[in-house]
Amino acid sequence: MAPRIEIDGIDKELSRIINSKLDHVSARRRSREAFKDVQLGIDHCLFKFKDDGLKTKELYEVNSRGIEIFSKSWLPQTSPVKAIICFCHGYGDTCTFFFEGIARKLASSGYGVYAMDYPGFGLSEGLHGYISSFDGIVDDVIEHYSKVKENIEYQNVPSFLFGQSMGGAVALKVHLKQPNAWNGAVLVAPMCKIAEDMVPPLLVKQFLIAVANVLPKSKLVPEKDIGEMAFRDLEKRKLAKYNVIAYRDKPRLGTAVELLKTTEEIERRLEEVSLPILILHGEGDIVTDPSVSKALYEKAKSSDKKLHLITNASHSLLEGEPDDNILEVFNEIIRWLDERSIKKT
Repeated sequence: MAPRIEIDGIDKELSRIINSKLDHVSARRRSREAFKDVQLGIDHCLFKFKDDGLKTKELYEVNSRGIEIFSKSWLPQTSPVKAIICFCHGYGDTCTFFFEGIARKLASSGYGVYAMDYPGFGLSEGLHGYISSFDGIVDDVIEHYSKVKENIEYQNVPSFLFGQSMGGAVALKVHLKQPNAWNGAVLVAPMCKIAEDMVPPLLVKQFLIAVANVLPKSKLVPEKDIGEMAFRDLEKRKLAKYNVIAYRDKPRLGTAVELLKTTEEIERRLEEVSLPILILHGEGDIVTDPSVSKALYEKAKSSDKKLHLITNASHSLLEGEPDDNILEVFNEIIRWLDERSIKKT
């Protein structure tokens, strides 16, 4: 069983809903609907936004694989977009909680922001937290964002990938499959390699890989508390539990194997990365390995690349750091995007 979510000030019925089994998307959608107003009222700098008049839209669409995908967009109300930003979320995340604040800040700076939940995550269909094929997720992302980019309004508008954690691996794989399709990528603590402390000992790993061939959906992978390790600010760490539809149970065997295979592949293919990249990584990150972000910077053949290793920072740079650090990272991202959007428009 996933750890029980205990939140002060909510009634028994709401507590029952958010602690229900979330394997099926109907339960996740019910929990999100019941809890979304509570989420947006938490004391976090990402949610201290004024009514900025942004145009937002939520969609449920069935993709070519027959999976119903949830997506959301945030657009400036009165001005044309500088560029479009297509978001790839992390393993323990969705596009409807912390990213709501991130997206609003980006859209308020003039960007059209698009996000989707992968199959099995957030509000999209699929067994919760199960990745049968990482390449399948990448193909779903390419399909969805290709449709976004086909909008006639965006024909001459730059497009950027924005990947956090596992989403950084998704973004890099999207680029490797579409090497000339994007004007750049922002990678925040990208999962180019899982930190050694997060990987089981070799013999345990080999055993789990063998069992995964028979029981891929089983939750048997030992894991430390990612929330504890990802959020440096202790008060913000308490707020991670408000992301009530995030996957928080032990990783499924098939998912863990796919993540290991993906990071091994990306580590082998760093030299193939050719698009403009901004890499931001906390030096104190013990979830994804900052040394491989450094290797990505050094090995990528991109002529336009920047790496910022942030002293003392942990994994969740835009959610779990002190406010000043979060705003500093935001400002760096906006400056980088502005410089490359103005050049292209």
